[in-house]
Amino acid sequence: MNNWKKLVTAATAALSLCACGKQEVKKPNVVFLLFDDLGYGDLGCYGQQKIETPNIDALASQGLLFTDMYSAAPLSSPSRCCLLTGKHMGHSQIRANEEHYVPKDSLGWNGVFLNPEEQGQFPLEEGTQTIATMLQSAGYRTAMVGKWGLGFPKSASLPNTMGFDYFYGFNCQALAHSYYPVKLWENGVEVETGNDLVVQGCRFPDSLDRYDPANYEIYGGKNYSCDLMYDKMVRFVEDNASSPFFLMWTTTVPHSAVQAPADEVKYYVDKLGDEEPCTNPGMYLPNRYPHATYAAMVTHIDTQVGKLVEKLKDLGVWDNTIFIVSSDNGPASNGNSPMEYFQSGGPFKCGKGWGKSSLHEGGIRMPFILHWGNNKNCGRITRMSSFADLMPTLAEITGVNAPENDGVSFAPTVLAETRGGQRYAKANDMILAPQRDHEYLYWEYPASKGWVAVRMGEWKGIVRKVLKGNSEMELYNLNDDPQEQNDVAASHPEIVRSMWSAVRESHCDANPEVPKFCMDINYPDSLYAL
Repeated sequence: MNNWKKLVTAATAALSLCACGKQEVKKPNVVFLLFDDLGYGDLGCYGQQKIETPNIDALASQGLLFTDMYSAAPLSSPSRCCLLTGKHMGHSQIRANEEHYVPKDSLGWNGVFLNPEEQGQFPLEEGTQTIATMLQSAGYRTAMVGKWGLGFPKSASLPNTMGFDYFYGFNCQALAHSYYPVKLWENGVEVETGNDLVVQGCRFPDSLDRYDPANYEIYGGKNYSCDLMYDKMVRFVEDNASSPFFLMWTTTVPHSAVQAPADEVKYYVDKLGDEEPCTNPGMYLPNRYPHATYAAMVTHIDTQVGKLVEKLKDLGVWDNTIFIVSSDNGPASNGNSPMEYFQSGGPFKCGKGWGKSSLHEGGIRMPFILHWGNNKNCGRITRMSSFADLMPTLAEITGVNAPENDGVSFAPTVLAETRGGQRYAKANDMILAPQRDHEYLYWEYPASKGWVAVRMGEWKGIVRKVLKGNSEMELYNLNDDPQEQNDVAASHPEIVRSMWSAVRESHCDANPEVPKFCMDINYPDSLYAL
């Protein structure tokens, strides 16, 4: 047994004992709130000035705020796959959004609402090990509430077959574009919501006054999906307060179509002032106040965070609950998602081609907050981290063996004590193991003509148009140039070569049955030169 494994074994043993060394310590509950298309700069604790997020900001001020946490992918399905399996994109089963079925009739995705056989995305392989299956093996009760997007009904890849005891929400991410859906899934059954079907992707009628808010009421509904989901989460934590639980809250906020309760939208209309309506929303819905609605959606979830924290306190489990807040990828660029108005990219370049669906910082650098009720460790964490790290981190904290993964546990950072400038894991006053760091992080993305990217320390390498045979790598120093504007590859050929070596080491062929996932990489001749 090597020294690292000995240290991890010691950590597991120490975490299972109280200070007296006799009594078993209860494993911490875990709540993971994953926003959908929330930008690095959309939360107050990351610099947002217009959108109010006081409850999440409070978690950040009393916990750990990561400045260099990365999503594994710039789009929903692959990001969630990597998060759940602990794999980076070079090893991931899912590497792009891929629909199980593409509608061909005139109803389009509206018709899919009515036909469950046509819903859902490309599935994970049967028997895939996930964070949820890992925690189930440690005695956790597990739930996902929100958006799935990793399999279709009757496939082997559903939340209930991938480690979640309970699921409520959208099976198909393409149907999550409405916040007033006709139906949602509860475990393996579709359940009515009380809403009527609203046609997606429609233009606002030219015959109506585009400035009259009353003319937009037809695009709403009776029951807001975020509230339906919140009620299910409360029931889950109430029913499982006596045992350790893992709740993955995969909200669809603030993904388009932007929709929020009218009174909350009015608050932001009063705060931000009048604005131009969005009447041609593409595949989404018209909206009288797109800026105000976007802000109201984020604040709505923040309010629910505050209510959930109070519920956990009332149940007496808050002090032993790890609460995490993050986002699956960067902000979108469409008529309903005003990322430039809110500067959703924070310090990173914002706008079309620089957020969601790109490997620029705005597409993959994520807000990430971790608060542990009884853990006084807090502050800004600047170490380079990835979604793949979550699996080994939770494994180390809960004392279970993690499935094979590409992550590096940051449990020493969560349970930290600093000695001589080095963070160490600490359990029951026993110093265990130093925090390890990534040599590099790797991404690939076969959509948008193909991308690969590598980060090594302060350096970021990007190759675009990989599917066109391009092998010219751009190089940016993120310390000096966080907006990736000054390509210095020509001045640092040795760094470029090291990054190409990382690409070659990290990339494995994708599932050949899904051409959309496949990406042949044209490695430069210089990589093989002496």
